Amino acid sequence: MANTHAKHHDYHIIDPSPWPFIGSVGAFIMFIGAVALMRWHSGSQFLLFGADIATPWIFVLGLIVVLYTMFGWWSDTVKESREGAHTRVVQLSLRYGMIMFIASEVMFFVAWFWAFFDASLFPNEAVQTARTQVLGGQWPPVGIEVLDPLHLPLFNTITLLLSGTTVTWAHHALLHNDRSGLKIGLALTVALGLIFSYVQFYEYSHAPFAFAGSIYGSTFFMATGFHGFHVIIGTIFLAVCLIRASAGQFTPQKHFGFEAAAWYWHFVDVVWLFLFFCVYVWGGWGGHIAAG
Repeated sequence: MANTHAKHHDYHIIDPSPWPFIGSVGAFIMFIGAVALMRWHSGSQFLLFGADIATPWIFVLGLIVVLYTMFGWWSDTVKESREGAHTRVVQLSLRYGMIMFIASEVMFFVAWFWAFFDASLFPNEAVQTARTQVLGGQWPPVGIEVLDPLHLPLFNTITLLLSGTTVTWAHHALLHNDRSGLKIGLALTVALGLIFSYVQFYEYSHAPFAFAGSIYGSTFFMATGFHGFHVIIGTIFLAVCLIRASAGQFTPQKHFGFEAAAWYWHFVDVVWLFLFFCVYVWGGWGGHIAAG
Protein backbone atom coordinates (compact mmCIF):
# COMPACT_ATOMS: atom_id res chain seq x y z
CA MET A 1 0.00 0.00 0.00
CA ALA A 2 2.96 2.32 0.55
CA ASN A 3 3.64 2.43 -3.18
CA THR A 4 0.02 3.19 -4.06
CA HIS A 5 0.57 6.95 -3.81
CA ALA A 6 4.12 6.93 -5.16
CA LYS A 7 4.76 9.62 -7.79
CA HIS A 8 5.75 8.20 -11.17
CA HIS A 9 5.74 11.47 -13.11
CA ASP A 10 6.91 15.08 -12.77
CA TYR A 11 3.46 16.66 -12.60
CA HIS A 12 0.75 16.75 -9.99
CA ILE A 13 -2.93 17.61 -9.81
CA ILE A 14 -3.63 19.98 -6.94
CA ASP A 15 -6.61 19.61 -4.68
CA PRO A 16 -9.65 21.78 -5.47
CA SER A 17 -8.85 25.27 -4.18
CA PRO A 18 -11.25 28.05 -3.16
CA TRP A 19 -8.55 30.74 -3.36
CA PRO A 20 -8.93 31.82 -7.02
CA PHE A 21 -12.65 32.53 -6.45
CA ILE A 22 -12.15 34.17 -3.04
CA GLY A 23 -9.26 36.26 -4.39
CA SER A 24 -11.34 37.41 -7.37
CA VAL A 25 -14.19 38.47 -5.08
CA GLY A 26 -11.75 40.30 -2.81
CA ALA A 27 -10.11 42.09 -5.75
CA PHE A 28 -13.52 43.17 -7.08
CA ILE A 29 -14.55 44.50 -3.66
CA MET A 30 -11.23 46.31 -3.37
CA PHE A 31 -11.71 47.88 -6.82
CA ILE A 32 -15.18 49.18 -5.93
CA GLY A 33 -13.81 50.24 -2.56
CA ALA A 34 -10.98 52.20 -4.18
CA VAL A 35 -13.50 54.24 -6.16
CA ALA A 36 -15.61 54.73 -3.02
CA LEU A 37 -12.50 55.76 -1.09
CA MET A 38 -11.52 58.39 -3.66
CA ARG A 39 -15.09 59.74 -3.78
CA TRP A 40 -15.18 59.87 0.01
CA HIS A 41 -11.81 61.64 0.12
CA SER A 42 -12.97 64.25 -2.39
CA GLY A 43 -16.22 64.81 -0.50
CA SER A 44 -18.48 63.59 -3.33
CA GLN A 45 -21.05 60.81 -3.54
CA PHE A 46 -20.71 57.33 -5.02
CA LEU A 47 -24.20 56.03 -5.74
CA LEU A 48 -24.72 52.31 -6.24
CA PHE A 49 -28.32 51.11 -6.62
CA GLY A 50 -29.46 54.39 -5.13
CA ALA A 51 -27.28 54.15 -2.01
CA ASP A 52 -24.27 56.35 -1.31
CA ILE A 53 -21.33 54.05 -0.59
CA ALA A 54 -18.62 56.72 -0.49
CA THR A 55 -16.66 55.30 2.45
CA PRO A 56 -13.16 53.93 3.05
CA TRP A 57 -14.39 50.73 4.70
CA ILE A 58 -15.30 48.88 1.50
CA PHE A 59 -11.70 49.16 0.35
CA VAL A 60 -10.49 47.95 3.76
CA LEU A 61 -12.82 44.93 3.52
CA GLY A 62 -11.55 44.05 0.06
CA LEU A 63 -7.95 44.45 1.18
CA ILE A 64 -8.52 42.09 4.13
CA VAL A 65 -10.01 39.47 1.81
CA VAL A 66 -7.08 39.77 -0.61
CA LEU A 67 -4.51 39.51 2.19
CA TYR A 68 -6.32 36.50 3.62
CA THR A 69 -6.30 34.91 0.15
CA MET A 70 -2.56 35.49 -0.17
CA PHE A 71 -1.90 33.90 3.21
CA GLY A 72 -4.12 30.90 2.54
CA TRP A 73 -3.03 30.31 -1.04
CA TRP A 74 0.69 30.57 -0.31
CA SER A 75 0.30 28.38 2.78
CA ASP A 76 -1.23 25.70 0.57
CA THR A 77 1.65 26.11 -1.90
CA VAL A 78 4.19 25.62 0.89
CA LYS A 79 2.26 22.55 2.04
CA GLU A 80 2.36 21.10 -1.49
CA SER A 81 6.13 21.59 -1.55
CA ARG A 82 6.58 19.82 1.79
CA GLU A 83 4.52 16.90 0.50
CA GLY A 84 6.87 16.51 -2.46
CA ALA A 85 4.52 17.82 -5.14
CA HIS A 86 7.01 20.43 -6.38
CA THR A 87 9.16 18.30 -8.64
CA ARG A 88 11.90 19.73 -10.88
CA VAL A 89 9.39 20.33 -13.69
CA VAL A 90 6.91 22.02 -11.34
CA GLN A 91 9.67 24.23 -9.90
CA LEU A 92 10.65 25.23 -13.44
CA SER A 93 7.02 26.21 -14.11
CA LEU A 94 7.00 28.29 -10.93
CA ARG A 95 10.14 30.09 -12.10
CA TYR A 96 8.56 30.83 -15.48
CA GLY A 97 5.50 32.14 -13.68
CA MET A 98 7.60 34.48 -11.53
CA ILE A 99 9.47 35.72 -14.60
CA MET A 100 6.20 36.51 -16.39
CA PHE A 101 4.88 38.25 -13.27
CA ILE A 102 7.96 40.49 -13.10
CA ALA A 103 7.60 41.18 -16.85
CA SER A 104 4.03 42.34 -16.26
CA GLU A 105 5.29 44.62 -13.49
CA VAL A 106 7.82 46.09 -15.94
CA MET A 107 4.92 47.07 -18.19
CA PHE A 108 3.30 48.93 -15.29
CA PHE A 109 6.42 51.00 -14.78
CA VAL A 110 6.74 51.60 -18.52
CA ALA A 111 3.39 53.41 -18.32
CA TRP A 112 4.58 55.72 -15.54
CA PHE A 113 7.89 56.43 -17.27
CA TRP A 114 6.01 57.06 -20.53
CA ALA A 115 3.78 59.65 -18.83
CA PHE A 116 6.78 61.35 -17.24
CA PHE A 117 8.83 61.52 -20.43
CA ASP A 118 5.84 62.60 -22.52
CA ALA A 119 5.28 65.58 -20.23
CA SER A 120 8.95 66.45 -19.78
CA LEU A 121 10.10 66.11 -23.38
CA PHE A 122 7.13 67.98 -24.86
CA PRO A 123 6.24 70.70 -22.30
CA ASN A 124 4.80 72.99 -24.98
CA GLU A 125 2.06 70.48 -25.76
CA ALA A 126 0.66 70.37 -22.22
CA VAL A 127 -2.90 71.63 -21.98
CA GLN A 128 -3.65 74.14 -19.24
CA THR A 129 -6.73 73.48 -17.15
CA ALA A 130 -8.16 75.03 -14.02
CA ARG A 131 -6.15 72.65 -11.82
CA THR A 132 -3.05 72.15 -13.98
CA GLN A 133 -0.09 74.44 -13.65
CA VAL A 134 1.32 76.18 -16.74
CA LEU A 135 4.55 74.49 -17.80
CA GLY A 136 5.91 77.65 -19.39
CA GLY A 137 7.50 75.68 -22.21
CA GLN A 138 10.10 74.19 -19.91
CA TRP A 139 10.74 71.27 -17.58
CA PRO A 140 10.61 71.37 -14.60
CA PRO A 141 7.54 73.60 -14.97
CA VAL A 142 7.59 77.26 -14.03
CA GLY A 143 7.23 77.74 -10.28
CA ILE A 144 8.14 74.16 -9.34
CA GLU A 145 10.83 73.62 -6.75
CA VAL A 146 12.44 70.20 -7.15
CA LEU A 147 13.99 67.86 -4.61
CA ASP A 148 17.75 67.72 -4.31
CA PRO A 149 18.76 64.37 -5.90
CA LEU A 150 21.99 64.32 -3.89
CA HIS A 151 20.17 64.44 -0.57
CA LEU A 152 17.48 61.92 0.46
CA PRO A 153 17.14 60.32 -3.01
CA LEU A 154 20.86 59.50 -3.07
CA PHE A 155 20.64 58.14 0.49
CA ASN A 156 17.77 55.88 -0.56
CA THR A 157 19.70 54.77 -3.64
CA ILE A 158 22.63 53.67 -1.48
CA THR A 159 20.20 51.98 0.92
CA LEU A 160 18.59 49.90 -1.84
CA LEU A 161 21.93 49.00 -3.40
CA LEU A 162 23.12 47.80 0.00
CA SER A 163 19.94 45.75 0.40
CA GLY A 164 20.66 44.11 -2.95
CA THR A 165 24.04 42.98 -1.64
CA THR A 166 22.63 41.68 1.66
CA VAL A 167 19.90 39.61 -0.05
CA THR A 168 22.56 38.17 -2.39
CA TRP A 169 24.68 37.36 0.66
CA ALA A 170 21.69 35.58 2.20
CA HIS A 171 21.18 33.59 -1.00
CA HIS A 172 24.79 32.46 -1.15
CA ALA A 173 24.69 31.58 2.56
CA LEU A 174 21.64 29.38 1.93
CA LEU A 175 23.36 27.62 -0.99
CA HIS A 176 26.27 26.82 1.34
CA ASN A 177 23.88 25.78 4.14
CA ASP A 178 25.01 28.69 6.33
CA ARG A 179 21.84 29.20 8.38
CA SER A 180 23.27 32.03 10.43
CA GLY A 181 24.38 33.99 7.36
CA LEU A 182 21.00 33.39 5.74
CA LYS A 183 19.07 34.85 8.66
CA ILE A 184 21.44 37.78 9.19
CA GLY A 185 21.39 38.67 5.49
CA LEU A 186 17.60 38.53 5.36
CA ALA A 187 17.23 40.55 8.57
CA LEU A 188 19.54 43.26 7.22
CA THR A 189 17.63 43.35 3.93
CA VAL A 190 14.28 43.76 5.72
CA ALA A 191 15.77 46.50 7.92
CA LEU A 192 17.13 48.37 4.88
CA GLY A 193 13.74 48.06 3.17
CA LEU A 194 12.04 49.60 6.20
CA ILE A 195 14.60 52.43 6.25
CA PHE A 196 13.94 53.13 2.56
CA SER A 197 10.17 53.30 3.12
CA TYR A 198 10.54 55.60 6.13
CA VAL A 199 12.88 57.99 4.25
CA GLN A 200 10.54 58.09 1.28
CA PHE A 201 7.58 58.82 3.54
CA TYR A 202 9.58 61.64 5.13
CA GLU A 203 10.50 62.96 1.69
CA TYR A 204 6.86 62.91 0.58
CA SER A 205 5.68 64.74 3.70
CA HIS A 206 8.23 67.51 3.09
CA ALA A 207 7.98 67.71 -0.71
CA PRO A 208 7.67 71.29 -2.02
CA PHE A 209 4.98 70.22 -4.52
CA ALA A 210 1.77 68.24 -4.27
CA PHE A 211 0.21 65.44 -6.27
CA ALA A 212 -2.53 67.74 -7.55
CA GLY A 213 -1.90 71.06 -9.24
CA SER A 214 0.86 70.16 -11.72
CA ILE A 215 1.75 67.45 -14.16
CA TYR A 216 5.19 67.34 -12.52
CA GLY A 217 3.76 66.38 -9.14
CA SER A 218 1.33 63.87 -10.64
CA THR A 219 3.94 62.01 -12.68
CA PHE A 220 6.51 62.19 -9.89
CA PHE A 221 4.27 60.74 -7.19
CA MET A 222 2.75 58.09 -9.46
CA ALA A 223 6.15 56.76 -10.57
CA THR A 224 7.97 56.93 -7.24
CA GLY A 225 4.90 56.04 -5.18
CA PHE A 226 4.18 52.94 -7.25
CA HIS A 227 7.78 51.89 -6.70
CA GLY A 228 7.46 52.62 -2.97
CA PHE A 229 4.45 50.32 -2.84
CA HIS A 230 6.56 47.58 -4.41
CA VAL A 231 9.27 48.14 -1.81
CA ILE A 232 6.70 47.59 0.94
CA ILE A 233 5.44 44.40 -0.75
CA GLY A 234 9.01 43.18 -1.24
CA THR A 235 9.86 43.89 2.39
CA ILE A 236 6.87 41.83 3.53
CA PHE A 237 7.89 39.09 1.10
CA LEU A 238 11.40 38.98 2.56
CA ALA A 239 10.10 39.17 6.14
CA VAL A 240 8.01 36.05 5.49
CA CYS A 241 11.13 34.39 4.06
CA LEU A 242 13.00 35.33 7.26
CA ILE A 243 10.28 33.68 9.36
CA ARG A 244 10.42 30.56 7.18
CA ALA A 245 14.23 30.53 7.28
CA SER A 246 14.13 30.71 11.10
CA ALA A 247 11.76 27.73 11.04
CA GLY A 248 14.23 25.77 8.88
CA GLN A 249 11.90 25.49 5.88
CA PHE A 250 14.54 26.29 3.21
CA THR A 251 17.23 23.89 2.05
CA PRO A 252 20.10 24.45 -0.40
CA GLN A 253 18.27 22.23 -2.86
CA LYS A 254 14.72 23.57 -2.37
CA HIS A 255 14.12 27.27 -1.71
CA PHE A 256 12.12 28.71 -4.58
CA GLY A 257 10.09 30.96 -2.24
CA PHE A 258 13.25 32.75 -1.18
CA GLU A 259 14.61 32.81 -4.73
CA ALA A 260 11.42 34.44 -6.01
CA ALA A 261 11.64 37.06 -3.26
CA ALA A 262 15.26 37.78 -4.19
CA TRP A 263 14.34 38.17 -7.87
CA TYR A 264 11.55 40.56 -6.95
CA TRP A 265 13.87 42.60 -4.72
CA HIS A 266 16.52 42.92 -7.43
CA PHE A 267 13.79 44.06 -9.82
CA VAL A 268 12.81 46.75 -7.32
CA ASP A 269 16.48 47.80 -7.10
CA VAL A 270 16.86 48.17 -10.87
CA VAL A 271 13.63 50.16 -11.23
CA TRP A 272 14.78 52.57 -8.52
CA LEU A 273 18.05 53.23 -10.36
CA PHE A 274 16.03 54.26 -13.43
CA LEU A 275 13.78 56.43 -11.25
CA PHE A 276 16.72 58.07 -9.54
CA PHE A 277 18.54 59.02 -12.74
CA CYS A 278 15.48 59.79 -14.90
CA VAL A 279 13.06 61.43 -12.44
CA TYR A 280 15.29 62.93 -9.75
CA VAL A 281 18.50 63.77 -11.65
CA TRP A 282 17.51 64.32 -15.28
CA GLY A 283 13.87 65.28 -14.56
CA GLY A 284 14.88 67.98 -12.09
CA TRP A 285 17.92 69.25 -14.02
CA GLY A 286 17.95 73.03 -14.23
CA GLY A 287 15.12 73.44 -11.76
CA HIS A 288 15.21 75.44 -8.56
CA ILE A 289 16.11 73.07 -5.71
CA ALA A 290 13.94 73.48 -2.65
CA ALA A 291 15.63 74.48 0.56
CA GLY A 292 16.22 71.38 2.61
